Amino acid sequence: MNFLTLYLLPLIVGWVLDLVFGDPEKLPHPVVLFGKLIARGERLLNRGSWRRMKGALLAIGLVAATVATTWALLQLADAIYIIIGVAARAILVFYCLAGTTLIKEVRDVFLALDRSLDEGRRQVARIVGRDTSELSREEVQKAALETLAENLSDGVVAPLFWYAIGGVPAMMGYKMVNTLDSMIAYHSPRYLRFGTVAARMDDVANYLPARITALLMILVACRPRLAGFVVKYGGCHASPNSGWPEAALAGILGCRFGGPHKYFGEMFDKPFIGDTDRELTIGDMLRAVAINRRTEIIAVAIAAVVPCFF
Repeated sequence: MNFLTLYLLPLIVGWVLDLVFGDPEKLPHPVVLFGKLIARGERLLNRGSWRRMKGALLAIGLVAATVATTWALLQLADAIYIIIGVAARAILVFYCLAGTTLIKEVRDVFLALDRSLDEGRRQVARIVGRDTSELSREEVQKAALETLAENLSDGVVAPLFWYAIGGVPAMMGYKMVNTLDSMIAYHSPRYLRFGTVAARMDDVANYLPARITALLMILVACRPRLAGFVVKYGGCHASPNSGWPEAALAGILGCRFGGPHKYFGEMFDKPFIGDTDRELTIGDMLRAVAINRRTEIIAVAIAAVVPCFF
């Protein structure tokens, strides 16, 4: 009974809520709170000497506090009334999954490109961190699909992985790790030392999920022979993890990702992922979205049954 009510039911309800509503922009979101806490801690600590140590204390402290606070609040909710605990878990699962919104954003990029290149650049700027002002049509398309593949791991498979490991508290802890990485783990003078531990935590937290994502992608595409391609190109990325789902999608679509990109005014010469440099189409986007959705369904199913074996 506890497994059904406190684990399986919140997982299914939270996932269905994400499918139906996507990211709840008009509702209070825990990631917004995470961002405010990180920003405040960074302003207080990222100065003077011992910046790497202070960044480590901030990252480890916030993740530990997130896990502990989530666990305590859920215990309190269960003590008040079990349905409140179930509802709280389902809502937090809903907040932690980010599959539907990015799929919509990627579709909007391709639709905007059909209207004009400038509109496509503005639309893709909503979901990528690079400078989009000088991107070509093909580069806008590739940026959108690269982000779609990476988000399948970061926004869907990884949260589900950590949910299977430790329930909602672990899932929320992962979201804090991911938020820390997105805010302070940059190779810039301001964050180079301060964000070191946050970056390593994100690398560790995503190591298995990224590879699981790539495996699931080639399986749902019925292309198991692409395993060698993914292994060959999975490491061709500045991140030790992002290249794996990107390589899987590049192999499935028969295209090439990566290459030089501009971030925060600096040019980064990223390796290419894949062999075939070709123009992408709406059909490629629709195929990528279908792969994402099928992978997501399999990942939810796996997360639902894994605890049965332990």
